[in-house]
Amino acid sequence: MFYGAMLEAVTPKGRTTDMQFNPGARSKAMRRLFVSLAVVTIPLLLTACQSDDDISLATYVEQTDPPDQLYNEGLANLNAGRLREAERKFSAIDRQHPYSEYARKAMVMSAFTSYRNGDYEEAINAGKRYVQLYPSSEDAAYAQYIVGLSYFRQIRDVTQDQKESRRAIEAMEEVEQRWPDSSYVDDAQAKIRFARDQLAGKEMQVGRYYLERREYIAAIKRFRYVVENYSNTRHVEEALARLTESYYAMGLAQEAQAAAAVLGQNFPDSRWYADSYKLLQSGGLEPRENSGSWLAGVGKLIVGG
Repeated sequence: MFYGAMLEAVTPKGRTTDMQFNPGARSKAMRRLFVSLAVVTIPLLLTACQSDDDISLATYVEQTDPPDQLYNEGLANLNAGRLREAERKFSAIDRQHPYSEYARKAMVMSAFTSYRNGDYEEAINAGKRYVQLYPSSEDAAYAQYIVGLSYFRQIRDVTQDQKESRRAIEAMEEVEQRWPDSSYVDDAQAKIRFARDQLAGKEMQVGRYYLERREYIAAIKRFRYVVENYSNTRHVEEALARLTESYYAMGLAQEAQAAAAVLGQNFPDSRWYADSYKLLQSGGLEPRENSGSWLAGVGKLIVGG
């Protein structure tokens, strides 16, 4: 009945058409009518099916505020301790005004805010991006310093993996080498010393593990690495004492004596030297330099460190 009514609407009353007497012609006309209706009604149906969320998403346009206003609002939120809101303001500058001077300044502040908020990965990414884009700017050293601090704050206990220590050293060494006159160099060097001490501590932990199990070759490898690479850390005294102990346990008397001699030369008042000396005496030995040992060249390195 619906289609009949539509046909009646397009055929004036009282007029006779060929379609009324020609079924074929009527069928063709009906098909044309259906196509015309589809073209008109389908878009209307699709529009009616859209959800409110779809319409909102299609019509949403981010409000754009002046960059100086956003920057000052970010600083105000930062000073008030509203770190999330400050980070949002600084990010908005980079998004809405990417080529402005405020965008450059906001990138540094975004890195700092993320660091303060404990979002270390975001701080690292923002700091690295800044250094890459503005390597010659006055804030480049600070941005790199934030990268180093973000790695430094993630350093774990020596019983765990020390990848953050290595990355902190790399980042802080870049501060030291690329911006040697910056005000961040002194603290960067202090952070490097701490991270190196962590790496040495990890080697000592593994070395002691092997020594307790009498796997002396594996233990010696770890202790030797500490002596050769971390001679200016607090772990080098114990490393030399453990070398003395490991060599003595293997029956390598000359190497044990050489390790004890280096220990005594550099740390004569150390309790580690007292223990090593006592161990050698128990076997009728005493510390003695050995020019043919790898330890012969280490003594000067430690003194110089």
